[in-house]
Amino acid sequence: MARWEPGARERLVLAAVDLFTEQGYDTTTVTQIAERAGVTKSTFFRHFPDKRELLVAGQETLSQLLAEGIRAAPEAASPLQAVASGLERACEAMGPANRALGPRLKAAVAASTELQERDALKSVGMAAAMTEALLARGVPEVQAHLAAELGVMAFKRGYASWAEADPEGAGDLWGHTADAFDELRTAGASLS
Repeated sequence: MARWEPGARERLVLAAVDLFTEQGYDTTTVTQIAERAGVTKSTFFRHFPDKRELLVAGQETLSQLLAEGIRAAPEAASPLQAVASGLERACEAMGPANRALGPRLKAAVAASTELQERDALKSVGMAAAMTEALLARGVPEVQAHLAAELGVMAFKRGYASWAEADPEGAGDLWGHTADAFDELRTAGASLS
């Protein structure tokens, strides 16, 4: 096994998701994940404190990108326009590897209550990052929370659509997320 082979973190995530799907989260061990990824157990622990953290790998980066995009939105942007800016920034950072992981991750999460809880915490983290960035722009608290939650829903719907699309015509994540965001904004406007 290569000790410092590049891409170890990504290989660990893919190996874990596949093993969680094949044999269940509870029966999958750190040793099995490391072996499947072609790294040592100590390499696993350099990247993750435990197997639960594999599901939220990249959450901090995603939240940071969302917040950066909101902060970079034009000063005159509405809260929803600022959220769209955050979503676009985060989507631009995701490529084919993220897309390929989608169906595998969905299957692993569906099979484990603990992973479903971790996935829910990931959504909470995304919403919190966007809410904080909106509050820093002077958006009132209720509007900031609502706009952030709408952004989370749009991201999740866009990602699901992108991951399930035919690889030949999938396009980029931002296109799917922008469509989902527009659909949700229209649906929200029809509620009154």
